[in-house]
Amino acid sequence: MKKLTTLLFFLLVGTAYAQTTIEGRVLDKMQQTIPGANVYIKNSFDGAVSKSDGQFSFSSTLEGKHVLVASFVGYKTLELDVELNGNPVQVELVLEEVINKLDGVTITAGAYEASDVKKVTVLKPLDIVTTASAAGDIMGAINTLPGTATVGESGRLFVRGGEGYETKVFIDGLEVRNAFGATVPNVPTRGRFSPFLFKGTTFSTGGYSAEFGQALSSVLALNSNDLPDESQADISLMSVGADAAYTKRWENTSLSAKVQVTDLRPYQDLVKQNFDWEEAPNATVTELVFRHKVSQTGLLKVYFNTDQSDFIIRQTNLDSPDRKDTLDLENKYLYLNASYRDVLSSRWSLKSGVSLTSNKDFLAFNSHQLAGEELGMHSKMTLQWEAAEKLSINMGSDWFSREYLRRVKPVGEGASKTSFKENLLANFVEADYFASNRFVVRVGLRNEYTSLTHQNFLSPRVAMSYKLNQEGQFSLAYGRFVQAPQNDYSAIQPALRPEQATHYILNYQHIRNNRIFRIETYLKNYDNLVKFGTERDTNPNNYNNMGEGSAKGFDVFWRDNETLKNTDYWVSYSYVDAERNYQNFQQKATPSFISSHNLSVVIKHMIDPLRTQVGATFNYASPRAYTNPNKPGFQNSQTPSFQDISVNAAVLIKQNIILYCSSSNLLGRENIFGYEYASQPNGQGVYEGRPIGQGARRFLFVGLFITLTKDQKNNQLDNL
Repeated sequence: MKKLTTLLFFLLVGTAYAQTTIEGRVLDKMQQTIPGANVYIKNSFDGAVSKSDGQFSFSSTLEGKHVLVASFVGYKTLELDVELNGNPVQVELVLEEVINKLDGVTITAGAYEASDVKKVTVLKPLDIVTTASAAGDIMGAINTLPGTATVGESGRLFVRGGEGYETKVFIDGLEVRNAFGATVPNVPTRGRFSPFLFKGTTFSTGGYSAEFGQALSSVLALNSNDLPDESQADISLMSVGADAAYTKRWENTSLSAKVQVTDLRPYQDLVKQNFDWEEAPNATVTELVFRHKVSQTGLLKVYFNTDQSDFIIRQTNLDSPDRKDTLDLENKYLYLNASYRDVLSSRWSLKSGVSLTSNKDFLAFNSHQLAGEELGMHSKMTLQWEAAEKLSINMGSDWFSREYLRRVKPVGEGASKTSFKENLLANFVEADYFASNRFVVRVGLRNEYTSLTHQNFLSPRVAMSYKLNQEGQFSLAYGRFVQAPQNDYSAIQPALRPEQATHYILNYQHIRNNRIFRIETYLKNYDNLVKFGTERDTNPNNYNNMGEGSAKGFDVFWRDNETLKNTDYWVSYSYVDAERNYQNFQQKATPSFISSHNLSVVIKHMIDPLRTQVGATFNYASPRAYTNPNKPGFQNSQTPSFQDISVNAAVLIKQNIILYCSSSNLLGRENIFGYEYASQPNGQGVYEGRPIGQGARRFLFVGLFITLTKDQKNNQLDNL
């Protein structure tokens, strides 16, 4: 018994002596402790879990060289060689965060996503096309987002104190010139493209990527649909026209064709109009879309659009109130977009394409004849390189080419013409560096060379975001932007330099439980704005780039589709303080298109038993400044405020048949956007004037939308 006891004693002592204690802390690179990390000897059961202070401790009877492993969700697994010989092992384990570019922090300053896949989405395609005030117009729906202003006599996008021409539209990364329908002053227009073409939209109110150029204020980037799921036919019967479309899907290819006829003449014969139409607007649009899957990752898309429209309107001549001027406008438009994208390897991907735009306007003003012809081309190649786990690089080149010709033929005189041709070459590079899943920095540089003035323009862009937690993040953005002068200006004086703007943006965004809150403040400074002597000035010597201006303000956006059952709503508010000294201004002042306060409230509710979605939109814009020549001073008067309540409803009659109705300005408010005056005073020394208002008190729309597929289950709700 004594011998056995002695043997057990020495065995226990030997075992105790062979044990090694491993202890220490688990930290991240910011020296913050990581609780709950697993620390263990590889290929053994010896280990422990770090405590709330990051400390851990365990013992092992293993001897010799082994591998100590530390792991935690969201961090790279760390392996460390250790020697186990009975002596305590003290270690400090520093884990490196795994960068998740899909779920980590994203740049949100100035950008509003509308997509079915982006996690930062604030609107989806269905939201855009079912907004009551939009009447199916993408641009009209975008006008319910913060940063935009209601300029009802135009219909274009005016963003953060910028004019309508300062917003550029791109389809699959390629420029769309003349993206809005042709019109004459004080007659609003719409966007040319149907909502059903696009799967996603990015609307940037400023500080946008170095990939895009030639826009002073804003970029609207539209991403077209890929291969459709199946073949289908669509028929639409509307109070303003009709259209028919057919899509044929093969295994790797699809072909779509559409013809749309819009004719407001029958409608305006029934509904009283404020405009004196001799021939109401009418148009014929044709579209062809070809898509082909070249390989597992390569996709070719070709889009072709033609649009022919015309109208004749009569307007009272303020200098001779007893007669009317007749304006007859005919427009012929063609747009071609061909793009290709592919994944070249695990680290490289390619996007390339070319777009062509042809736009011809023929305007007869009484017996005067004016014609404008523009031909534009944009080719682009972009390479995206996943240089490292934390570094992504986007680089590429652009070539813009545009030709413009303007002819004027007054009564009894010979025709005169002005024209110009410009080639613009651009290169850009942009890097996203993910310092962590909480912090990302984007640095970009764009260089543009214009053949008109033989000058190079460098545009640096910087943006960064910091994620406070899973719901909230801050973003900052800075950038310089250049844009060629408007066609009419360059045609008169080709030596004009591009206009410039500098953006500073601070943004906070919070997303939680299907609720989104965004607030953003900004400052924009303008340089090299075009100035000239008088309105309709044709003397090249009076044109220069001495104009300047600024705009500052803030935007607020709130969306909630959680609180109220079957109800989704959002609220947008914008404040802008803007002044300019440009064009024929004699001093720095607030332009007439600026309304300091803009508010939009959009609500949508689904009534399940009736299979009906109803919606309403309220838009408000504060008074706008204008110059009344009967009073002293410049920009000396203000319009009334703009207020509009619009409603809509979509009824699912059958799974594949939808009845859609909408009404703008339901209450019939007489909204006034400004005033225009005679060029000379009358016999009493008074300048005759008239308000610039809406074409009618309200616009009513009714449509029946039918979709034909094999199973009869698809419908056009996404397109309304």
